[in-house]
Amino acid sequence: MRHTDFRSRMADEFGRVRAEMLAQDHVFSELGGRTVDEALEAGVSTKAVWKAVCDAFEVPAVRR
Repeated sequence: MRHTDFRSRMADEFGRVRAEMLAQDHVFSELGGRTVDEALEAGVSTKAVWKAVCDAFEVPAVRR
C-alpha cells in the first residue's frame, strides 16, 4: 500500500483532522510503542501500520 493510499484510508475512516492527530499522538503497542508517524518513519510497512490501526480501533473488516 502506498503512503498516499494509507493517508487516504486514515482520513476516510477517522476524518482528516482526527487522522492527522491520531498519526502524531496515539501510541500503538503493536507498533513497538510508536505512533503511526514514528512507525512509518522507522520503515514499518504501511500495511502493518494500517492493520495495527484497524485492530486498535475495531475498524470493520469491510473497510480494512
